[in-house]
Amino acid sequence: MQNLPSEPWRWDAADLARAIRLRAISAREATQAVLARCAAVNPAINAVVQVLEDQALAAADAADGALARGETPGPLHGVPVTTKINVDQKDLPTTNGCVPFRDLVAPEDSAVVANLRRAGAVIIGRTNTPALSMRWFTENALHGRTLNPWSAGHTPGGSSGGAAAALAAGIGPIAHGNDLGGSIRYPAYACGVAGIRPSFGRVPAFNSTMAQERPLTAQLMSTQGPLARRVRDLRLALAAMAEGDIRDPWWAPAPLEGRPVARPIRVALSVDPAGTGVHPAVAEAVRRAGRILEAAGYVVEECDPPAFAEAARDWDTLAHGEAMLFLRESFERYGDAGAQATFGFMTKHTPPADMEGLLRTLARRTTHQRAWAAFLAERPLVLCPVSAEPPFPQGLDVSGQEGFDRVYRAQQVLLATPLLGVPSVSVPTGLAEGLPMGVQIIAPRWREDLALDAAEVIEAACPMPTPIDPRG
Repeated sequence: MQNLPSEPWRWDAADLARAIRLRAISAREATQAVLARCAAVNPAINAVVQVLEDQALAAADAADGALARGETPGPLHGVPVTTKINVDQKDLPTTNGCVPFRDLVAPEDSAVVANLRRAGAVIIGRTNTPALSMRWFTENALHGRTLNPWSAGHTPGGSSGGAAAALAAGIGPIAHGNDLGGSIRYPAYACGVAGIRPSFGRVPAFNSTMAQERPLTAQLMSTQGPLARRVRDLRLALAAMAEGDIRDPWWAPAPLEGRPVARPIRVALSVDPAGTGVHPAVAEAVRRAGRILEAAGYVVEECDPPAFAEAARDWDTLAHGEAMLFLRESFERYGDAGAQATFGFMTKHTPPADMEGLLRTLARRTTHQRAWAAFLAERPLVLCPVSAEPPFPQGLDVSGQEGFDRVYRAQQVLLATPLLGVPSVSVPTGLAEGLPMGVQIIAPRWREDLALDAAEVIEAACPMPTPIDPRG
């Protein structure tokens, strides 16, 4: 293919899919290239904790056979991808980073994994997550610590830290992740790749290995979604993941492209929407992204969205209130030392949950959604930080209550969108002192297209050199 690097593992998913359709490269060749890259760099970062070489090559051969028979290829036909170890993949353990779950073998694919397969994707491995997937750092007693390819001394983010680190190092062009409190957007930010937390109800979710249904607010605020090195690959992956599945009653058949909006599109630029204070490099990243959008024809105005900090606090009340009721025993029985420590730190400031308080907070979610709907009707996009600080040093969240509180304060900007159910994209803006920086773009519910459009504009002006070789 013209103008593409000689090594297929460097190619974007869109280019790989096109090359495979045109028979310029076989799915086996693409898969072998990514597996070889994994063998070369994964020992340095521990992002992929289960390599599926035999399965992946068999799937790639099947993809090539389907093309040879004249079958219509899916949008990701033959494209190597990774999945996270907290979703079911048939005949493999859903460990969620926990030693007691090492033999919890899934009898069937989760909804999102099934959708990736239907789209033709070749799953080459499973990526790491913190135990029980509730940290912004990625390490556990079963699989060990994942390192950030940009700096081993800084977090790759969490909980989809393995997914983001793998992408940045060239292990596949697309990765699966999930996001309850920033677990797609923050790892994307920390590793210099792109990620989207879709609208609530956009991508179906179901794990048959669950002992019981998730707590209600987790059902209402958690989403599945993709990470990728390039925004156009997010579009491809999102479309593939968003196919319906009858196992998820929350899924909705909303179109991926919405009605045209009034032009020029107005953007609310908010440097510190949660009022926590932000690092100067973070503030500059947001302002630079605002200048880029303005130069592209957007109308950018400094304006804070309604009750951002209050929405983040309500997320805390719901997520951590339910965790204290329903997850404490799980952390005590299944969590490792890091998970148990952070559970204690994160619930330290959460008042004891009671039914009336939780129900009132859940009802107030609608108040927040109504206010944001009115705000976004006038300004369809909000441009703001992903985190108030650059990527954290490894281990900061388990260094003590003070360290955890610093992390949690910086992450408030991630928490309003899960409560609201609206989509948000994390897109890189370059480097600051050798570490990735980026911004978050929030859009109305079901308008991922608007957020992705703006993200592509920023990406074009802020190209990242990923994939990179891991650095010390």
